[in-house]
Amino acid sequence: MTHTDDTISGGRGRMSPAVVLGGASVAFWFCCPFWMLVWMLALPLGLAGLVRGSIEYRAASRNGTSRDQPLTALLLSSVGTAAAVAYMIFLATHPDLPIQG
Repeated sequence: MTHTDDTISGGRGRMSPAVVLGGASVAFWFCCPFWMLVWMLALPLGLAGLVRGSIEYRAASRNGTSRDQPLTALLLSSVGTAAAVAYMIFLATHPDLPIQG
């Protein structure tokens, strides 16, 4: 049985769920050329990574453990979420694009 602190901090040698979520939100932008579909997947993944990363960061601060993975997760999730929001704004300001037709 795993200890609760190990699952929150990610344990040694394992990637935390927040890093996976943040990495997936960024990876979608680089791997899939259909940005019209990607932002719908990247936005929820990025937001979930931000929430989970902040929870892991607070837990790491309380426990006095390394904050490297939560900070990495927050950075990746912020980039993925910002890209999704920027693309949403781009779509909203360009009504002549085929996706809005």
